[in-house]
Amino acid sequence: MTENTVRSAERRRSVTIALLAAMRPRQWTKNLVVLSPLLFSRHFFELDVVLRSLAAFALFSLTASAIYLFNDVVDLNKDREHPVKRHRPIASGELPIPVALTAFALLTVLCGVCAFFLSPTFFAVIAAYFVLNVVYTVTLKETVIIDVMAISASFLLRIVGGACAIHVPLSEWLLICASLLALFLGFSKRRHELTLLEANATAHRPVLEEYNTYFLDQMISLVTASTLIGYILYTVSPDTVEKFGSKNLLWTVPFVLYGLFRYLYLVHQKKTGGDPTAELLTDWPLLLNVFLWAVSVMIVISFP
Repeated sequence: MTENTVRSAERRRSVTIALLAAMRPRQWTKNLVVLSPLLFSRHFFELDVVLRSLAAFALFSLTASAIYLFNDVVDLNKDREHPVKRHRPIASGELPIPVALTAFALLTVLCGVCAFFLSPTFFAVIAAYFVLNVVYTVTLKETVIIDVMAISASFLLRIVGGACAIHVPLSEWLLICASLLALFLGFSKRRHELTLLEANATAHRPVLEEYNTYFLDQMISLVTASTLIGYILYTVSPDTVEKFGSKNLLWTVPFVLYGLFRYLYLVHQKKTGGDPTAELLTDWPLLLNVFLWAVSVMIVISFP
């Protein structure tokens, strides 16, 4: 093997690694909400339903990766001014733009075809998710409040897609709670960006000029209370009690309450909260709390 051949192979390997990093596989944990309809459907021991739900999770994850590639190309110059994002593969120059755009196109087509075969309705939902996030990248992220509402809508579409993939109805309460939780995380992310970047905040994200910490704290307080109340009302709703044959879902409320409090602690005391995925993967109390909440819900639903 010649020296040129070795160097060529090393370059290809380097580009492949950079591409995988740019796809942000760590962020795929956000798509675990796709599995929430499975959790509340009482079908989590049926293999075919579980496999369809996992397929939906995989397709949303790959679609999200395609959007991340597109976003990083669009935000190339802004990311280079960010203390953390400047190290991303595209911003740092490790991943050539033509390679990123080719991967974006291939992932988009692949996910679209697979989504259609999984379910035409699921395809419609994931297509809406894709379009929303492309529009968000191009324009909506520069519109105050609407930017965070768009993030919330993308979470809702993940949940709706998860339900369509396994053909189960969705509770309106579940959608309300999910949208409020997404707003909570979105406003927390904006607060973190504002405090992290300080004077350079508007250079990286112009919409941050329309925010300040006081306003964001008010929004966070509002959606925190609304999320908790919404979940409590869901657990005691007559429809929920009738569906599961038990009022015991109310006992899962302390996990939700602790989760909200823990995240607020991270935002205000630890000055984090800009990346919910990172917090979930690195903060053991939060990760354990989410696990215990999921287990308690399964127990309540399985043994009313």
